[in-house]
Amino acid sequence: MNPAFAPLQHFLEMARGAGLHISAAESIDAVRTVNVVGYANRDHLKDALGLVLAKTPEEKALYAEAFELYFRRERFDWAADAGKPADESAAMQAVPTSRLAQMLERNDSAAITATIEAAAQAVGLAQIRYFTQGALYTLRILREAGLIALEDEITALRRSGDAADAERATHIAGQVVTLRRAVRAYVDRHLEMFGRGDAEAMHSERLQAVRLSGVSARDLERLRLLTRRMARKLAARYARTRRRKLRGQLDIRRTIRRNVGWGGVPFVTHWKQRKIDKPDVLVLCDVSGSVAGVSQFLLMFLYALNEALSGLKAFAFAGGTINVSEILEHQAVEQAIPHILDKIGHQSSNYGNALAEFEAQWMKLITPKTTVIIVGDARGNNNDPRIDIFGRISSHARRLIWLNPEHPASWGTGDSDMLRYAPFCSLLRECNSLRHLDRAIGQMLAQQG
Repeated sequence: MNPAFAPLQHFLEMARGAGLHISAAESIDAVRTVNVVGYANRDHLKDALGLVLAKTPEEKALYAEAFELYFRRERFDWAADAGKPADESAAMQAVPTSRLAQMLERNDSAAITATIEAAAQAVGLAQIRYFTQGALYTLRILREAGLIALEDEITALRRSGDAADAERATHIAGQVVTLRRAVRAYVDRHLEMFGRGDAEAMHSERLQAVRLSGVSARDLERLRLLTRRMARKLAARYARTRRRKLRGQLDIRRTIRRNVGWGGVPFVTHWKQRKIDKPDVLVLCDVSGSVAGVSQFLLMFLYALNEALSGLKAFAFAGGTINVSEILEHQAVEQAIPHILDKIGHQSSNYGNALAEFEAQWMKLITPKTTVIIVGDARGNNNDPRIDIFGRISSHARRLIWLNPEHPASWGTGDSDMLRYAPFCSLLRECNSLRHLDRAIGQMLAQQG
């Protein structure tokens, strides 16, 4: 790549790391934009690149933040920290003075800025990704800028026995301390730019594996975003699979018939197709007090799944059962989940009563094409679990999947009826993290149709 476009290349890498999706075509457009606009006018450059790299409001916000971080030029000023520059006569001392020492003694911030930026580029600072690399890159930049030679020079000045040399050595040493702090701040800023995407990915990966009941308050919003993103991804994955199945095999007879006008040359193809039904999914979600730590996330995933799969039938239960399909369909997630929890959440669970209410009012919704998903811990407070009703639900449905937030070792202990329900389940899974949800629902969608 032309050296003139190196800053743009680094900026695009940083923007991608910050979460901005930039395609190859958009990268080419960015190069053409810089070729026309140039770097001279910062505002013009920002506006022009923004037109080709950011489309949605979220992307525009990410782009603006990334641009300000990357194109903010550092200035290394130390006069306030290290006192007055040494006397000009110091340059005439017998001990030779390195270029870095001269810049520090003169407080030449412009020259120091250029030196640090060149050293950072030489050691590949743009490759920094994790906070544990900060000290390493700081040391590499300082050495590339000439720190080792400078420290040797300071030692020689102190050993010369001359008072002026000793004063000069003290002054330069003070400047070095300030230089170290400035370079570390410079490295930290690059870590913020280039490492954000990887750090976010690592944190998101960790959150997907952590137990939902153990999520800290500061991670709640991130987990909500991950939940909605995961549900959309699952639905998109199902849609791609369904489109491939719909295409089927080439229908030779109809293809020849449609191309009679071209002498039978198959310019227009006709594919055999078989009808694949949309997913018919009915979900029963436990929101009782025993699952209070995970119920809002289960409802959140249910809400996101409802956004992704049209026609989802959703119910919440504790001591009884309510239909929440309309709530999920017509209310925003911020209102829907509190609304459901206010109506029935955090009550004592009674699986037998909840199943009886469901059978009396909504059993007709279950057909041989329906996949029933039950999310709950199967703890019914020693009430009758109504295994008979559960068996009828299982016999009516195509499949019955149970996702239990408890560890399998706890199933059947205390007031858990999980092992009594288990024989009627097509699939029984531990499900107390987003990763578990992803695998279970993904498997369900893959087998649908």
